[in-house]
Amino acid sequence: MDTNLYNSGLDRNPANYQPLTPLTFLERAASVFPDHTAIVHGSLRRSYAEFYARSRQLASALTKNGIGRGDTVSVLLHNTPAMLECHYGVPMCGAVLHSINTRLDAAIIAFQLDHAMAKLVIVDSELMPLMQEALALATVKPVLIQYDDPEYDGARIEVKTADYDVFLTGGNPDFDWLMPLDEWDAISINYTSGTTGDPKGVVSHHRGAYLLAQGNALTTSMAKHAVYLWTLPMFHCNGWCFPWTLSAIVGTHVCLRQVRAEPIWNALADEGVTHLCGAPIVMSLMISAPNAAKRELDRTVQFFTAAAPPPEKLLADMKTAGFDVTHLYGLTETYGPAVVNDWHQGWSALPAARQATLKSRQGVRYLPLEGLDVLDPETMLPVPRDGQTMGEVMFRGNVVMKGYFRNPAATQDAFAGGWFHSGDLGVMHPDGYIQLKDRSKDIIISGGENISSIEVEETLYRHPTVGVVAVVAMPHEKWGETPCAFVELAEGQVADTDTLKAWCKEQLAPYKVPGKFVFMDIPRTSTGKIQKFVLREQARDLGAK
Repeated sequence: MDTNLYNSGLDRNPANYQPLTPLTFLERAASVFPDHTAIVHGSLRRSYAEFYARSRQLASALTKNGIGRGDTVSVLLHNTPAMLECHYGVPMCGAVLHSINTRLDAAIIAFQLDHAMAKLVIVDSELMPLMQEALALATVKPVLIQYDDPEYDGARIEVKTADYDVFLTGGNPDFDWLMPLDEWDAISINYTSGTTGDPKGVVSHHRGAYLLAQGNALTTSMAKHAVYLWTLPMFHCNGWCFPWTLSAIVGTHVCLRQVRAEPIWNALADEGVTHLCGAPIVMSLMISAPNAAKRELDRTVQFFTAAAPPPEKLLADMKTAGFDVTHLYGLTETYGPAVVNDWHQGWSALPAARQATLKSRQGVRYLPLEGLDVLDPETMLPVPRDGQTMGEVMFRGNVVMKGYFRNPAATQDAFAGGWFHSGDLGVMHPDGYIQLKDRSKDIIISGGENISSIEVEETLYRHPTVGVVAVVAMPHEKWGETPCAFVELAEGQVADTDTLKAWCKEQLAPYKVPGKFVFMDIPRTSTGKIQKFVLREQARDLGAK
């Protein structure tokens, strides 16, 4: 008899092994709590039974239209019920969900559609003009579906396309949806901001989505039937996996088409919201709202923020207003935040300034992340735990992407040495908490959106008056950061701020346009390299004025 348990002949079989997928969360929620409210959107109230049936209908309709395993379904949608249905219905037919940032320009959207090889696109009617412009530039010719949100009362253009709700009626609400063949099968593809060239397609798998979705619930202390307000765009890393988390705890999604102060406060008070996420600008928007728009809350609401650390005053104002703010950190490549500033009870007794310093740190790994460290990228050894020595923040584990789609070189570089290289520079404190100090790729985070300094620089270089340009982050009271452009004019050329700002507005999405232009001789090293660290100091001073 073989007594070695590793070689006992006990193999996987359908009774003891199933691929992990977050799609099962919705199936269970609909089975156990069919009448519980799953989605709130304006006057709409949709139960878990309805949510599950519509998701299956979508999967069935997609299948009938030739969409199958490994095909890409792209969506350009706001935070609406349709976007939630796509997070389930698309992978339920074996396809891969591609959520497009609604703030991108047509050229970038066209690149993504072509690179992801989109076969079908679902578009909000408000965003149809943008999609039409993108499709005119794209090579792919996907099936086009238009979603008419009842909460949208603005202008629409006439397009010969199928209506989303009519499309769903062609599907079967009892569709026997497809489990992934392997839990490592792709569930979604999301594109980076393209900081060093074209955007990269980050491929996520069912296993990682399942684990991070549960990790969200544990990290945010989400109780059963929690109520989550959608102030975070669902196109951001699949809404940080919260579209799947809420089904796991049978919670309620409160959708918001637009992030505006009054609807946020009304939802917080009227819908009993317990949790929400967003960049610091969302907090500023809420706190700066007129008193008439604010509502008194009868509970402490958990607010989770990423991007730049919130200022001490904003944290104090949020606490007074009834919010407990927690800092998170992650990347598209880690399914969204996989690092949390886990708060120690004793820290709450410290002076406010010290608490703000502690809250500014990114923190420690989520439970489903197996490895987080700050390493010397040359030696791959950990840096001293002194809070001063900088290295590169690196991740390892099941909530790290599969890799970059159709980009083996970038994938190999990202995983060099058996770790995912984030490109972010940070330090490790003696207590094991990491803190970011710089971004090796000069990403600017404005209102929660990543802006490539290289993209802005390349745009300005195309203007005939510009000789040399360097773009860095400048602190901004509302947006956290905004691009600041230092410009050295070409010999004999004349230009001013208005000229270059107008040029950028023609070429870039509005949030990427520099907030300030500084005309000067740009400092360089002896080898001619631009000294961006000098410019960052100047930008910090300019932003503080």
